[in-house]
Amino acid sequence: MAGDGDEEPPATGGDKLILRGLQFHGFHGVKQEEKKLGQKFVVDVDAWMDLAAAGDSDDIAHTVSYTDIYRIAKGVVEGPSRNLLESVAQSIAGSTLLEFPQISAVRVKVGKPHVAVQGIVDYLGVEILRRRGA
Repeated sequence: MAGDGDEEPPATGGDKLILRGLQFHGFHGVKQEEKKLGQKFVVDVDAWMDLAAAGDSDDIAHTVSYTDIYRIAKGVVEGPSRNLLESVAQSIAGSTLLEFPQISAVRVKVGKPHVAVQGIVDYLGVEILRRRGA
């Protein structure tokens, strides 16, 4: 999604895991047809953590697997219907921080590429940044 690179790393450092352009079919939205027919959602996730040990050791045990974060995003987007993208993003962020204590902050973008608006858009969506203990 557009806007990659707008950085605001947490005070603990700038290392992060990056997941871009995750695409899922979900049933989120306020309109009844959105809940019935569903639509594509695109998710980006940045997860800040110290990657020095993983870089030095080349050992997966010293990091978080991208597939574990992907699984969280997939479970939320393809899971129970929510009215707001804010709630979808909040659930992804909260679950990521809860499951992986080594992650200090997470940014989640959730976009709807196919929205009923009078005009041409790439997507409409939300972006949230959540820090551990904040």
